[in-house]
Amino acid sequence: MDFLEYIRLVFTDYTLRTITLGTAILGAVTGMLGSFAVLRKQSLLGDAISHAALPGIAIAFLITGTKDSNVLLLGALISGLIGTFWIRGIITKTHLKSDTALGLILSLFFGFGMLLLTFIQKQPNANQAGLDKYLFGQAATLLESDVWMMATVTGICLIILLLFWKEFKMLLFDADFTKTLGFNTKAIDILITSFIVLAIVLGLQTVGVVLMSAMLLAPAAAARQWTNSLGKMVFLAAIFGALSGVFGTAVSATQNNLSTGPVIVIIASVFVLVSFVFSPSRGLLFKQIRFIKNRRDLKLNKTLAFMYGIAETHENISHPHTVKILNNFQGFTKGTLQKLVHKNYVTLEGNMWSLTKKGFQAASNLYNQQNDDE
Repeated sequence: MDFLEYIRLVFTDYTLRTITLGTAILGAVTGMLGSFAVLRKQSLLGDAISHAALPGIAIAFLITGTKDSNVLLLGALISGLIGTFWIRGIITKTHLKSDTALGLILSLFFGFGMLLLTFIQKQPNANQAGLDKYLFGQAATLLESDVWMMATVTGICLIILLLFWKEFKMLLFDADFTKTLGFNTKAIDILITSFIVLAIVLGLQTVGVVLMSAMLLAPAAAARQWTNSLGKMVFLAAIFGALSGVFGTAVSATQNNLSTGPVIVIIASVFVLVSFVFSPSRGLLFKQIRFIKNRRDLKLNKTLAFMYGIAETHENISHPHTVKILNNFQGFTKGTLQKLVHKNYVTLEGNMWSLTKKGFQAASNLYNQQNDDE
């Protein structure tokens, strides 16, 4: 299937349209909520919650004997919430730090979940086949009802964010100040975390337990590189997440034997990589450009200050001097001299140079500033 055929099928084929909408909505809601996890330095939270949901899926199947996605995801939600509150309990009631608590719960719940899956696979009932799709995801199993559920949860999350935006923002950047204003910081924290758990559980069927944390963190990490505003970051993270879902589904659909979930994660990682390199404020490329420019400006200023020290020994500032005298300055280069000429700080005639009035004034200000700093 080529890309143009994919575009046509999105509007005509039920399965492809459902998967595309589902992954786009999932990417938007996880990116939106993942911004709070990233800014709160809880990057492992998504990983811990997604792994903590696995025992809930297995237990729900053992209790009901059905593979109905709503029932299994309900079990995953309960298990994920239990794991989350255990993490909070370990952090608040022990001396362990958050990363230790997250690692403990992740390992404990995932190990227990794998034990239950192994137990289920050894049962004579053939109905247990297919539970492993929640490990790595299987976007092709998405139904229109699943998409409507994702859309509903996304809408609720958006409404809650708008209603409690001020409280969320204050808690994010200054929890102590929020508490002194009389807000219930614990309730606000639980509300944010609960929605993160819900978003992760919704994505288990599409991306899977193993890769779900990437869907939560990658769009937010990419968005963080482009802005210092929380509102813009949340918006950009939602856009990056939705585009990851759409492009990941497109690549998976147009190529044979490519699972949708891993491709979506790879596309999200591409957004992160591009953001890390090309972001104007934090990108590695522009940081290197600024570093080179600052180094050149520093060399230029030092050369100008050296010229000023020579020129001020004469009453006439335009008194010409030989270029050879500049060789005594270690940072001097011909390129630097040409830049000073281009800025009209220096005039150059043959092998003789002299400061202009503009150059003398700029050098005087620079020279005085250096003396003040010393």
